[in-house]
Amino acid sequence: MKLQRKNRLRATALGALAVSSALVLTACGSDDNTSTDTTGGKKTTAAASDIKCDGAQGQLRASGSSAQKNAMDLWVKNYMAACSGAEVNYNASSSGEGIVAFNQGTVGFAGSDSALKPEEVAESKKICKTGQGINLPMVGGPIAIGFHLEGVDSLALDAPTLAKIFDTKIKKWNDPAIAKLNSGVKLPDTAIQPFHRSEDSGTTQNLGKYLNAAAPSDWKYEAEKKWPAPGGQAASGSAGVAAQVKQVNGSIGYFELSYASSQQISTVDINTGGAAPVKATSENASKAIAAAKIKGTGKDLALDLDYTTKAEGAYPIVLVTYEVVCDTGNKADTLGSVKSFLTYTSSEEGQKVLVDAGYAPIPEAINAKVRETVAALS
Repeated sequence: MKLQRKNRLRATALGALAVSSALVLTACGSDDNTSTDTTGGKKTTAAASDIKCDGAQGQLRASGSSAQKNAMDLWVKNYMAACSGAEVNYNASSSGEGIVAFNQGTVGFAGSDSALKPEEVAESKKICKTGQGINLPMVGGPIAIGFHLEGVDSLALDAPTLAKIFDTKIKKWNDPAIAKLNSGVKLPDTAIQPFHRSEDSGTTQNLGKYLNAAAPSDWKYEAEKKWPAPGGQAASGSAGVAAQVKQVNGSIGYFELSYASSQQISTVDINTGGAAPVKATSENASKAIAAAKIKGTGKDLALDLDYTTKAEGAYPIVLVTYEVVCDTGNKADTLGSVKSFLTYTSSEEGQKVLVDAGYAPIPEAINAKVRETVAALS
C-alpha cells in the first residue's frame, strides 16, 4: 500500500505537466514511478512537497459549487495522498446549497461561485460566533457556452445574441442574427434547445452578470442564482447540463470548461467587439480575471470582475469560485484541517494543477492575500 501511494503521488507530479484534463487523470493512475524520500514519517514527492499536513485530522466535510468539482477532485486526491489519516469529503451540490450548509454549521467550508450576500454574512455570524463568513477566491475559469449542432463545429456569438437565445427570443439556428456573426458557416434550420441549471447556481448568476453588463437591452433579468427566464429546459448541476448538450442536437448550455473538455463538447467563441472572437480557454479567462479588483473589506476578498472587457484575447464570461470560511470562530475540530487543506489549494503547486483541469489560477497578487488570510484563520 505504501508503494502504491508513493506511485500515485509521483504520477500526480507528472500530471501537472500535462496539457489536458484527460492526461491529468491518466497520469494520476500511473504506477511506473516511485519516490523513496520521507520527511517526518510522511510520504513526500515533487507534487506533494509543499503540502503541509500540520493540523489535519479526521474528516473534513465541505459542499457547494459544482463548478469547481473537477478542481476539488484533483486537490482532494493529492492532499489525501500526502496527509495520512486526513479525509476531505466535498459534496458538489450547488453554490446555494453550500452556503445553506455552511450557515447551518454542517460543513467546515463551502464553495460558492458568487460572493456572500449581506444577509448571508449576517446569518453566518451565528455559526462563526466571534467572526463572520468571508470569501476566499480559489478557482478561476471560463464559463463555456457549449453547443451541439450537427454539421457545425465552430460558432461565434455575441452577448445580445446569446441573451436572445437563452431568453428563447431566437428559436432557430439559421436565424439572421446568428448567420451575421458566422459568415460562411452553413447553419441548419434546426430548433434551438437551450438548457439551464435547475437549482440555485453561482454559474447561473455569473452568466447573468455577464449578460446584464454586456447586453443590458436584451437581458432584463436580475443576476440571481435561480434561472430567471421562461422557456428552455433544466438539468441538475453543470454535469447535468453538459450531459444534455452532449446528447441533444440543436442544444446549447453553459458550464465550466472542464466539462466541455472532458466530454468533447464544442464551445462558442465570444465576439466581444475586439479584433476577433475569443475562445473559451484557461489562458484567455486568466486575461480577464487578472483585471479583477478586490471589493471585499477586511479579510473578505470578494472580487469585482469586468464582464465587458474588450481586451485582446480576454474571454469575458468568467467566474471565480470562493471558499467560504469563518475569519474567526471556526470550529476547533475542523479548523486545523480547513487551514491545512486551503493552504495547499492556494499554494503555487495547488494553483498550477488548475490549468491542466481546464481552470484558471487566481492571479498571484490576489492569491498572495488569500494565503495570508488562510494562515490567520482562527
